[in-house]
Amino acid sequence: MGAGSLYAQKGDSAGLSPRYKSWLEEEVVYIITPIEKKVFLQLSADRERELFIQAFWKKRDPNPLSEINEFKEGHEERIDYANRNFGRISALPGWKTDRGRVYIILGAPLSVQHYDNLSSIYPAEVWSYQGMSKYGLPDAFDIVFYKRHGVSDYRLYSPSADGPESLVANFSGSQMDADAAFKQIQSESPDLALVSLSLIPGESTLGVTSLSSDRLLADINSAPQRAVEDAYAEKFLRYKDIVEVEYSANYIGNESLVVLIRDRTGIFFVNYLVELDRFSVNLINNKYYTKIDIIGNVTDKSGKTIFQYQRSLPVEMDQDQFDKVKAQKYSFHDLFPLTGGEYKFNLLVKNEASKEFTSVEKELSVPEGLALTMGDLVLSFKSEAVPVDKKRAFAVDNLQLYPAPLCDFGRNDDLTVFLQIFGLNQETRREGSLRLVIFQEGKELRTWEKPLSEQKSPDSFMVTLSTADIPPGYYEIRASVLDKGKSEILGRDGHFIISPAGTLPRPWVHSVVHRSANDPAYLAIIGDELLKKTEFAAAKEPLERAYRLNPDSPQLALSLSEALFSLKDYKSAEKILEPFSGKGVSEVLELLGRSYHASGEFDKAILCLTGYISHFGPTYPVLTVLGDCYYKLGNRDEAIRAWERSLEMNPDQGDLKRLLESVKKDKIRS
Repeated sequence: MGAGSLYAQKGDSAGLSPRYKSWLEEEVVYIITPIEKKVFLQLSADRERELFIQAFWKKRDPNPLSEINEFKEGHEERIDYANRNFGRISALPGWKTDRGRVYIILGAPLSVQHYDNLSSIYPAEVWSYQGMSKYGLPDAFDIVFYKRHGVSDYRLYSPSADGPESLVANFSGSQMDADAAFKQIQSESPDLALVSLSLIPGESTLGVTSLSSDRLLADINSAPQRAVEDAYAEKFLRYKDIVEVEYSANYIGNESLVVLIRDRTGIFFVNYLVELDRFSVNLINNKYYTKIDIIGNVTDKSGKTIFQYQRSLPVEMDQDQFDKVKAQKYSFHDLFPLTGGEYKFNLLVKNEASKEFTSVEKELSVPEGLALTMGDLVLSFKSEAVPVDKKRAFAVDNLQLYPAPLCDFGRNDDLTVFLQIFGLNQETRREGSLRLVIFQEGKELRTWEKPLSEQKSPDSFMVTLSTADIPPGYYEIRASVLDKGKSEILGRDGHFIISPAGTLPRPWVHSVVHRSANDPAYLAIIGDELLKKTEFAAAKEPLERAYRLNPDSPQLALSLSEALFSLKDYKSAEKILEPFSGKGVSEVLELLGRSYHASGEFDKAILCLTGYISHFGPTYPVLTVLGDCYYKLGNRDEAIRAWERSLEMNPDQGDLKRLLESVKKDKIRS
């Protein structure tokens, strides 16, 4: 790997305007990451590109609270310096030369040694750098530039790719000649001779060129890219059409955890937490304020939305409260019920004060049926008793768990392992056991085992382990269900880290408190999810239960009636909807009208549908059904008027067009 490794590879930017082509291929060519470049080339509008450029520089700003972006200003100054000083004797602009490239990436060297007047050595420069370990580079190293064959511009020197012989005038030959070249350089400049073998001071090369130097050159090229977390770029691309303009350039990172927990009612809940990398508030009249907006969306494999929600959480603190939490991260905890199936969960979190956003994406597999299944391992650093009359994320009966999303624990923590097992038969429950094994580097360190029959809950298991006698390090943990012969029939793996610290910094938790587990709202959500999956028979059961618990709810009546209507049980749907027909709910009037139409009660259907139109305005589906009601009653004139209005609103109704033409012809003939 030689000097060419410092040249950035170009992508397909042919379609960019000169302004953005210049930004990509000149201004940031040495510091943009491959992911950032890929995302930028996928943007289709200049507004998006401008927002991305804002996000690009903001991500590198060492002090986001100041008005000046010191990184951006320093980068622009280095480009200007390179153009003024390294392009004068080159056919290339200064930023494009080897010296310009290194200067832009690393900044000014600590010192520069010039070798211009040695009798048999081509002109060369040695740039010395120190204090570079913060970039993942050696703390001290040299960079050599030389004029190949004594002419043209200075080019980057590689000890292995170029070798000492390339520095000596009129010198060529075999590897043995390289030794002679080294001796020739040494006779005129011992310092240059040493750096011709290795760019790393003090490295012992035993007279051969250093391969570590080539790794150094490659690392210099990637140093600006390694210094930035570029996940924001992909988030920008994903959410640029969803989040508001003022948020789109302000993606922040997070740590998250998403697990499934079935509660005592038998409903699975998605429990999740999002721990923000940064949390900002506004100070107004000695109070600290912000508002956290949460947008959740669950889609099935086809991309159809099964469940979505949005909530806003105001945050208000006085000075004492703020002083207690200002050094901590903010962790948001919430949950929602989800019916069985395979899904993708997307979560968007926005902070109104700072106009920052973050996101979480997670594949979910909610168990269906009675198959033997082990749930997620939840590793918590703390647990405490809570009332059972309210529902919170990561609460199991009356015990609130506080999971560690990074699975990191201090020496003073108690590690609580929670898991659920579903589909256990009676024999296994009576004679089987649960085993937890902790491994380090594949070796069994600790084992815990207990009969399943001694567990208090039929499917939830919780074990608390002390970490005090576990040395700091990385560990794996396996939970297993064993049959009576001690053979594993089910297992799940996890991991955790024990820190040398006694206590780790933990976030302050903002947990949403929901209604009790017995509230019919959860059954209604499950029923609505099944409706969206077109599983009408399955939806009927939870919706009926929810409706019986709250028969005065128009929304529950409507959801249950949708299931009944889809199952062609029109009379039952009508019976449920009729008490709500005069309460100004548009969906009730429309569905009741459709039910009357489907059951042949056309006069009643017309009353509902015309009432819908007078209150809420016409829609083409309602007009189409209304026209059919008139037609079935022999009123062709009203049918024609309704259908014509429907086609005006949506001309793309081929069957209706043909029916309308046929009815008009019949009317003329009669």
